Amino acid sequence: MAALRFTDPRVHALLSALLAFRLLPCGFANHELRALLAPLLGLDPDHFTPGQMTYHLRRLRLHGLIERIPDSHRYQVTEFGWRIALFFTRVYSRIIRPGLAQVVPNAPTSNGLLHRTFNHMELAMDDWIAQANLTMKLDSFATSFSP
Repeated sequence: MAALRFTDPRVHALLSALLAFRLLPCGFANHELRALLAPLLGLDPDHFTPGQMTYHLRRLRLHGLIERIPDSHRYQVTEFGWRIALFFTRVYSRIIRPGLAQVVPNAPTSNGLLHRTFNHMELAMDDWIAQANLTMKLDSFATSFSP
């Protein structure tokens, strides 16, 4: 079964698109999801083939995020799928993306608490590594002079 990797932009787009189809009483079809998903990925819907969409629908179905409506070619978002899509899209947009913007060195300078805490943690790790290297060097030095 193909994984739905959190860091994959296609997975974020798929989860975002699922949220749009949650309340449709008749569910959605391959071409409807493709028309919504392609622009989220920066693609022309004509360049995003039905076969590619079928692959993604199968992944979503096997993970229990969508289910097929009996006797049709339509799908509906499961309760589990809705919760997963809502949780992961919010975590990404409210926590990870803003957090990375403060932590990334090339980002504009920020006096935010997260940025200061990350810098403090990085300095502590550098000190710990330096101390561990010094300890290893002293240990190897001592063993080389032992009788």
